[in-house]
Amino acid sequence: MRLDGKVALITGGSTGIGEAVTERFVREGARVAIIGRDRARLERTVENIGSGGGKVIGIVGDVQYAKDVQRMVEDTLNLWKQIDVLVNNAGICSPAPFLELSEDEWDRHMAINLKGSFLVGQQVARVMVKQDTGGSIINMSSVNGLAAEADQAHYNATKGGINLLSMSMALELAPLGVRVNALCPGFIETRLTKPLIDNPAAFGPYLQTIPMGRVGTPADIASAALFLASNDSAYMTGHCMVVDGGQLIKLS
Repeated sequence: MRLDGKVALITGGSTGIGEAVTERFVREGARVAIIGRDRARLERTVENIGSGGGKVIGIVGDVQYAKDVQRMVEDTLNLWKQIDVLVNNAGICSPAPFLELSEDEWDRHMAINLKGSFLVGQQVARVMVKQDTGGSIINMSSVNGLAAEADQAHYNATKGGINLLSMSMALELAPLGVRVNALCPGFIETRLTKPLIDNPAAFGPYLQTIPMGRVGTPADIASAALFLASNDSAYMTGHCMVVDGGQLIKLS
């Protein structure tokens, strides 16, 4: 098992990609603290994954608030004494045309997607440095951080920011034994993308932008996250890893 004895903290870990990463990490021997704002979803995920013998806890918290972040990190340390892997997965995406995009929506995306990644990343990095045993931080970005899509100016900006945040963190933390990489999924089937998938007239043309001809699954991203979390990627830091079925080729 590639994460045997490790403790992972995963924000947005109760649904979609986060849930798939949680399940995969537990299968690989990790103890996992999942963070989310919805208590019912957290409890459901903990029950579903924990019933298989895995060690999973749910912590209610909002990554855009420093006090919540401090508490979620402290709760994890109080139980398991260490944090070896962080997956900064919490995020939102609400498309809107640029000319109609409100200041509130801009601020909301910045607060959750970008500020949240900074707050959690900084708190956990301090723990990893103090532990002096190394660590791996994975910031969930997107192909939208590397190429723009229409109606996504606010989302694109946050993901581009996450990519450069990841490189900056990697640069400063590498001498201290902490690796930081960004994971850039393409179009993945989740509750957020299901409305488009269920609309054949709109989804048919969109699928043509993916050279591999299929939508990605949360399991596809979980496999990539496992690679970045494990010693299989021990000589990688500051990298933006694209998992998109070739979509970025066309977006570029």
